[in-house]
Amino acid sequence: MTARRDADLMAVWSFVTGLVGLLVFNVVLGPCALVLGGTALARGTARRFRAVLGMALGAAGLLLFVVLSVVQGTPSWFTEG
Repeated sequence: MTARRDADLMAVWSFVTGLVGLLVFNVVLGPCALVLGGTALARGTARRFRAVLGMALGAAGLLLFVVLSVVQGTPSWFTEG
């Protein structure tokens, strides 16, 4: 594989991990999306929008986790009611 193709794959995986991280394992997948997207951009991916979107979704997943943790008082997705 070429370095450019590796960067493109990182951009795609950044988007996938960011999207999935909104729903499950956002503490793990959010940082993965941020790192993969940043690395893809640094390596000059042709899929810049996908890398940036993956980073945004990863950050949104982490923000969602923090908000829910503060509101519920516990780092969990469990809601009573």
